[in-house]
Amino acid sequence: MAAEVQPRPQARKPGLLSKIEAFQEVVSAAVIIPKEDGVISVSEDRTIRVWLKRDSGQYWPSVYHTLPTSSSCMSFNPETRRLSLGMDTGSICEFLLSEDYNKMTPTSTFQAHQGRVSVVLFVLEMEWLLSTGQDKNFNWLCSESGQQLGTYRTAAWVSGLQFDVETRHAFVGDQSGQVTILKLEQESCSLVTTFKGHTGNVTALCWDPVQRVLFSGSSDHSIIMWDIGGRKGTAIELQGHNDKVQGLCYASHTRQLISCSSDGGIVIWNMDVTRQETPEWLDSDSCQKCEQPFFWNFKQMWDSKKIGLRQHHCRKCGQAVCGKCSSRRSTIPLMGFEFEVRVCDSCHESISDEDRAPTVTFHDSKHSVVYMHYEPTTGNLLTSGADKVIKLWDMSPVVS
Repeated sequence: MAAEVQPRPQARKPGLLSKIEAFQEVVSAAVIIPKEDGVISVSEDRTIRVWLKRDSGQYWPSVYHTLPTSSSCMSFNPETRRLSLGMDTGSICEFLLSEDYNKMTPTSTFQAHQGRVSVVLFVLEMEWLLSTGQDKNFNWLCSESGQQLGTYRTAAWVSGLQFDVETRHAFVGDQSGQVTILKLEQESCSLVTTFKGHTGNVTALCWDPVQRVLFSGSSDHSIIMWDIGGRKGTAIELQGHNDKVQGLCYASHTRQLISCSSDGGIVIWNMDVTRQETPEWLDSDSCQKCEQPFFWNFKQMWDSKKIGLRQHHCRKCGQAVCGKCSSRRSTIPLMGFEFEVRVCDSCHESISDEDRAPTVTFHDSKHSVVYMHYEPTTGNLLTSGADKVIKLWDMSPVVS
């Protein structure tokens, strides 16, 4: 009797809901309007557009407004329908959207920076407007009066900003790869700490106020999870991208991290697992397995009459090893290595098939992502690409 062939289950993946095109230039920022089938976008062509979904299923602009200069970033508060735009000139322009999203009224303009505004963030609870610019200043001002409340000079221009309302902590990521934590008061701030784990500039930050965990993405292709609430200084490295990380968001109800990169990759990370810190790389003048000297160890090479070898490191134990003693490769998902990395031969033997089980799913957006936004109430993801196209995705098949 012939065996019955069972169909292979289809891998769950994001569903492409819609594309929004007709842009002259790249969309620098965009947000999904919660409880509405709509999108707000700002583009390098100096336009603000509000797109609403029509009965045909297509998105058409209900608002089309041309700015005097390009907008580099935006912050939208759906409760107040307040739209804050950071401009190339260093100013912040604010608009109020009507209830039906068919009209947009200018309300105020603040001169916040001497250079291009890199991030703007409106905090309704404090009535604060936080902003950073290429002038290396982090500012916060009263959103009602426009009065500047304080400023902090950063080490490099800032490319990532998050704020925790409960503790009034601001998380600032800059182009040097450093993340700075500041405690904000009404008219002053204090430096809490700084930490650096990236070899490239910080490109995205994401804060989870429930678990009190900060995620930072970088041009070095990596993501680091910083345990702020645990106060143990734990930093978990996540390696699952082949290009610059362009966006991060966290679905706290399912404990899943969503990240996008310049090569179009969308990665869904399961953070509801016990992850391990990567070990410190150990220093040694000879291989810590076979004791062969490394090439700079002239004395041992002379004494043993052996040619020095190149130094490598095992990603699992951190030991300094030669190429012969680390000839194997393996994924180590619980350490964040979703791609195969160098491990010493003994560590390779200790890694079981269960240990190699992936903790992520990989998806291709089929465009080079420059910006992303996740709306948790709808479960939809927005990606803006270098191809001047916005794509809307249904993430419920993979974020659940």
